[in-house]
Amino acid sequence: MVILSIVLAVVGLGIGFGSSTFISKQKESNLKARAEKERQKAEKETEKLIAQAKEDAAKLAEEAKKDEQARRKELKDLENRLVVREESLDKKLDDLDKRSQKLRSSEEELEKLKDEIRDIRTKQQEKLEKIAKLTKADAAEKLMQMTERDIRHDITGLISKLQNEAKETAEEAAALIITTAMERMSSEVTAERTITSVKLEDEEMKGRIIGKEGRNIQSLQRATGVDIMVDDTPGYIVLSSFDPIRREVARESLEMLMKDGRIHPGRIEEVVEKAQKNVEKEVVRAGEDAAREVGIIGIPKEILHLLGELKYRTSYGQNVLKHSVEMAHMAGMIAEEVGANVKTTKYAALVHDLGKALTHKMEGKHHHISGEMLRKYGAPEEVALAAEQHHDDVEATSVEALIIRVVDAISASRPGARNISAENFVERMKELENIANSFNGIDKSYAISAGREVRVMVRPQQIDDLSAIRLARDIATKIESSMQYPGTIKVNVIRETRAVEFAK
Repeated sequence: MVILSIVLAVVGLGIGFGSSTFISKQKESNLKARAEKERQKAEKETEKLIAQAKEDAAKLAEEAKKDEQARRKELKDLENRLVVREESLDKKLDDLDKRSQKLRSSEEELEKLKDEIRDIRTKQQEKLEKIAKLTKADAAEKLMQMTERDIRHDITGLISKLQNEAKETAEEAAALIITTAMERMSSEVTAERTITSVKLEDEEMKGRIIGKEGRNIQSLQRATGVDIMVDDTPGYIVLSSFDPIRREVARESLEMLMKDGRIHPGRIEEVVEKAQKNVEKEVVRAGEDAAREVGIIGIPKEILHLLGELKYRTSYGQNVLKHSVEMAHMAGMIAEEVGANVKTTKYAALVHDLGKALTHKMEGKHHHISGEMLRKYGAPEEVALAAEQHHDDVEATSVEALIIRVVDAISASRPGARNISAENFVERMKELENIANSFNGIDKSYAISAGREVRVMVRPQQIDDLSAIRLARDIATKIESSMQYPGTIKVNVIRETRAVEFAK
């Protein structure tokens, strides 16, 4: 039974193996048949693609051949056109050569004709000279002389007529220009005085300003150089001085002292020094404002400072800075009318009296000092010349200088503009101070009380008490010998010694 089972198992295995082998072979044959079909199909498609590619290549070759033929035809046509154009140009060049030959021959014929004409004219001139017994130059000269005699009278009359018309026209034009400038420039006319008033708050303040035995008011007078009067006008303190800068310093000092309330000699000196600095700032501001009003930029700061000092200077009672600004406006108008340099004219008019700020420090006429200072501080030369030449002792070399002269006369000659007596008074006061300052050892000197007193402060290191007495006598003697004045002049020499030390 077991054997039978084994045999059956073996037979089963054999049958299974044979069937699987048969199946495998059957699948292999099927795969080969399918692969053969695929290969044949691929060969057919490849043959189709190759045929299509050959057909496309043939078409491209045909198109390229056609394009090449078309290009060759275009090149041939272009070549033919170039040949035709070249032949046309050659023909034109031949024509030009023929024409140039004709022109050259015509020029030669013209030159021959000109030579013949010259010969004929020369022969005719020789014949005329023989007949008239005159050369060509002599004949021309005689003809000119005859013509000159005929027209000289007419020309002389015409010139005289034109000169008279020019003078009349110039006078009318000048009058019109000056009148127009004066009408357009209308400024306030004010007479500067030599006194300034400061209002008192109460009677107690007046006593404090005077101080014990008058020491405060004396200290203030010494520090400022101003004559101070407290009893002349009720409710006011009157400051009297011919120098406006001193009066302004004194006014500011008094106002600061009354506002602060501390009034004693030490405080007075501090306040006066502070007021002097404030006035210095006001001087600079006044110069800048004047330049800005006139419209002149680029003025050096040193010139602006001197210009600002003119705010506190007067000429015959007329404020010099206002006078200069007024002149600058009028000068600009006239310069524009006559065609002069407007900027140069206005600049020179504004600074023409610059020397008046220094006449008490430098010798010489103010217009010469003006020119010197303008050159020193870098102003343009044409401005310096015009400012220097605004008076008759220097010849005017430019139109701008003449305009400055004209407007200076206009500004000064208006009614009420100047006060000669006030100017003479100021000159006498300056002369008194200059006499005192001419001695050695003088610190500062002030002419006060309308010229009735000269107050002189000396340097204690150089002048002792005995020398101070001798100095007062010498100053009085020099005043007597060099000045004419009514009444008497008091010479007050002050010597003050101070000892200062600091505790550390």
